[in-house]
Order: sequence, then C-alpha cells, then structure tokens
Amino acid sequence: MKLLKLVPDDTNIDFVRLRGWAFGLTLALSLLAIGLTFAKGLNFGVDFEGGLMIEEKFATVPDLDRVRQVVDAQGVGDASLQQFGDPKTITIRLPAQKGADEGATNAVVKKVETALAQNFPGATFSRYSTVSGKVSGELIRNGLLAVVLAIVGIGLFAIFRFEWQFGISTVVAIVHDLLMTLGFFALTRFEFDLNIVAAVLTIIGYSINDKIVIDDRIRENMRRYRKMDMREIINLSVNETLPRTVMTSVTILLALFALLFLGGHVLRGFTAAMILGIVVGTYSSIYVSSSLLITLGLRAEPVAGRGGAADRAERVGPREG
Repeated sequence: MKLLKLVPDDTNIDFVRLRGWAFGLTLALSLLAIGLTFAKGLNFGVDFEGGLMIEEKFATVPDLDRVRQVVDAQGVGDASLQQFGDPKTITIRLPAQKGADEGATNAVVKKVETALAQNFPGATFSRYSTVSGKVSGELIRNGLLAVVLAIVGIGLFAIFRFEWQFGISTVVAIVHDLLMTLGFFALTRFEFDLNIVAAVLTIIGYSINDKIVIDDRIRENMRRYRKMDMREIINLSVNETLPRTVMTSVTILLALFALLFLGGHVLRGFTAAMILGIVVGTYSSIYVSSSLLITLGLRAEPVAGRGGAADRAERVGPREG
C-alpha cells in the first residue's frame, strides 16, 4: 500500500531566500496586532472582568436597544450587550450585584429571564456565569504569569539544549504567535476568557514542539556537514522536516475544523484560536525561527584537530526523512 505523502521526499525549497520578506511581514503583522489590541482592546469575559454574564437566545434577531431598555428597567445595573456566535444569541453583562451570594444571583437571573420572555416571545435562557472582582483580578494575574513563565522556560530550555541563538529565535517566534492571537481576538471580538488562555498555552506547546524538531535537525546537520554554508544547512534541515511538519499541521487542523463547525458556539473562540495558532506557528517555525539563526550569527565551525574525511564531509549518503 502506497503511503500518503503531502510533501515529496526530495523537496529542495530555498526558504532562507525569502527571509527578508518573511521578517518584514512578521514585523508588520506584529505591529498591526499590537495596534489592534491597544486600539480596540480585548473582549474580556466575566472570568477577567468580574460581574454577571447571562446568555439569552431569541427566536428572531432582536433589537439590541430594546433588549437593553428591558434589562435596564429591572434595576440590576447598566447592561452591556453583545451578539455571541450568531445574531440571535445575545450575551448580557451586568456589574457584580450587592450581596452576590448564590440566592441573590439566581434572583437577578430569574428577573431578567422573565422580563425578556415577556417582551420577546420565544426567548430562551441558555446559561449564566458570575465572578467576583477579586477573583477576576487573581485570574488575570495568574493567566498572564502562566504565559510569561511558559515563554521564559521555553527560551531557557532552548539555550541550554542548543545554543543561545536558538533560545532567542524561539522566543521571538513564540511572541509573534502570541501577538497574532491577541490581534485576532481584538479584531473579531471573540470573548477572551480562561478557555482562551488554555488555547494560548496549547499554541505555545505546539509551536515549541515544531521548532524543537527543526532546531534539532539543524544542530545535527551542523555536526554532519561542517564545511557547508549555514544557509544551506538551514534549507536542508527545514526541507528534511517539512513532510512531518505539514502532515502534523494538516491532521490537527482536520480535527479542529470539525470541532469548529460541530462543537457549538461555546467552543468557537477556543477552536478559532487553536486554528490560527497552528497556521501561524507553522509559518514562524519555517520562516522566522530558523532563518533568524543566520541573522544572530550561528555558524557551523569545524572541530579543531579533526582532519580528513570528517572535515571534508558534505551532503553524502541517503537523506533522512
């Protein structure tokens, strides 16, 4: 039985030749993502902002101004409304209620639910969640700390496992992936909650897995072909690992697209973040992280005192897949 190969074994693409364009595109996208994040901000969920969030599904697309008037008339605070998933589903955010125990929260939810059902026939209550201001502050701090520690830990691992150039290039690529994710959420206004923090950490894990495989092959080829130019070594290494990279990304994307279309709107933001992370992570592994090693001055130096065939080694022998 013939094995499926998305990428031929004898690929010889000059990835390094495009590194100038790749660096320019990476810088432009990163600046755009930063600008979007600061200009529009993130649509933080109740996990990070605190308060009460009620999700209501209407029979037809409702008039948001009328919905806001109905909710405000209940005396539960200023409501913030947003379409969620589809135009018929609305999330209603309310400030934290005084004496916000479970009984008081249920009373507010029931009051809003009853008012909406009376004014909008066919409206159905989906779910609600509530977080205190103190807890939301702790979640923001812990989520940010988890992401920063993950990036620092990965950079230190790459430095001790390989060379300092590998550590810097890996951190740059991961920060790029993270900025792309933040810019995407600022643009699409998907809710940014703890599920998205989990998605970001998963994206970082996938990115480092892909980068470590390529970096390991680069270091292996640096030892094997000591006379070869660094540009050729990186192109060789990326081409050798390209079939694995593409196959891994495609299989993960197949599962994620199934989850995107069949998993419901609750998982839509998480799945969209994962899909973006896989695509951006694959791009940064191939075009950013690897090519940046040349800019950082990484060189394949011959070992002193070893002459003969070892020093003259070039691309000989069968390729490793």
